[in-house]
Amino acid sequence: SLSVSSTKLIECSTNSFSPESVRLVDGAGLCSGRVEVKSNQSWASVCEADFDRQDAEVVCRDVGCGAPAALQGGLYGEGEGQTWDKEFQCKGNESLLLDCDTSDRENNTCLPGNAVGLTCSEPDDVRLVGGGSRCAGGVEWYDQGEWRTVGADDRNQRDVAAVVCRQLGCGSAVSVLPGNTTIGIRVSCSGSESSLRECGRSDDLLPGLTVICSDLLVQPDIFLTDSMGGVSRGHQGPEMFRGYNFTITCSTQPQYPGGFFLLTFTGSNRTQIQQAVNHSAAFLFPAADDSHQGNYSCVYDNYVFSHNFSSESELLSLAITGN
Repeated sequence: SLSVSSTKLIECSTNSFSPESVRLVDGAGLCSGRVEVKSNQSWASVCEADFDRQDAEVVCRDVGCGAPAALQGGLYGEGEGQTWDKEFQCKGNESLLLDCDTSDRENNTCLPGNAVGLTCSEPDDVRLVGGGSRCAGGVEWYDQGEWRTVGADDRNQRDVAAVVCRQLGCGSAVSVLPGNTTIGIRVSCSGSESSLRECGRSDDLLPGLTVICSDLLVQPDIFLTDSMGGVSRGHQGPEMFRGYNFTITCSTQPQYPGGFFLLTFTGSNRTQIQQAVNHSAAFLFPAADDSHQGNYSCVYDNYVFSHNFSSESELLSLAITGN
């Protein structure tokens, strides 16, 4: 039996947050904006002084986004409501903001322009699989611990594809095709959303989507080599001695077979073309002279999925120097 002397008085308290306890408003999408918390059925902005990196990590997680990318007061305006009168004490590993402790604010003033703005990274909750590139394949959405097939009605497929390519940073949608019929997620988008999380959704039996985005090919590499020791490293890039031969090599990751490289030269608008062999091509220059000075770039072209795609390397700035 429990003696009277061993009983303890337990005080229970409840947080004034609602299930939707935090939001980001006036930003570019769901993952950026002014931080507002809900208290007593109204929304309040948060003072920058009451908010730190650990709090930001929890807010980004709570709203379904990736890690915090930027934290700045006044970035997304002040809002029209009240200011939250507590200071958050998050440890950073909580799943929801309502799981964090709060304390009374030490400083009772919050100056105008200090409503905290937060930018979270986009989550890796959408992927394209089976196309040989992160920018092509069947659409899958990570939902409740598993990857699920995404489909759409015929009239909405292109809008969904546009959002997928935008969210993945893969440019615009080039083509969209229905895949195999499966139980997946029916998604409905207007086409202007920044991510699929902003679109409507329901479970249904419908064909999954296969999407091809414009930025299908990874950026090729460009580099300079010489067999005679005539190249040196200058302040602005490589320098080549006159009269020495040199080679500019273009290469790309082994995504798809075939294709060809164009070596463009801004000094004279010259363009040389070679077939890609083992995903690379070498352009030989027998004797360097002043006409070779300028900026070079590699453009990789390939015909894949019934479309032409291309991707351009960074610029290689070559200077020609003394004998």
